[in-house]
Amino acid sequence: MDVVLDQLGQLLLQALPTFILLILLHLYLKWMFYGPLDRVLKERHAATEGARQAAEESIRKAGEKAAEYDEAVRAARAELFQEQEAARKRLGAGQAAALAEARSTAEAMVKKAKAEIAQQAEAAKQELASETEALADEIVNALLERKAS
Repeated sequence: MDVVLDQLGQLLLQALPTFILLILLHLYLKWMFYGPLDRVLKERHAATEGARQAAEESIRKAGEKAAEYDEAVRAARAELFQEQEAARKRLGAGQAAALAEARSTAEAMVKKAKAEIAQQAEAAKQELASETEALADEIVNALLERKAS
């Protein structure tokens, strides 16, 4: 068994430079390849994460602006509706005033026309009364002339 251990020791002694070279290769690759690669990946992740956060912030701000815009539009519409309602009320009041004025003018004209008609009727009654007397006198005279002839 000593021989096997002796041969095993020699084999390990011969493999020692290869093992050292592998360790040196590993350290060299870690320093020259994996270190910069890891640094680039971290930068890329930071840039990607930053871009994602910036996009989320932009989306949040856009949502806020959209909400502000909607609120402004809603307020403008409400103001417009109030102005329209006020204009309608003013127009209605103007129309009501014009209608009241037209009604009072029409009532005044009707009263005046009734007064004129009443005056004309009174004048016609007086004229008829005077003509009635004249006609009655003519009829009486005509009848008396017939009886006398």
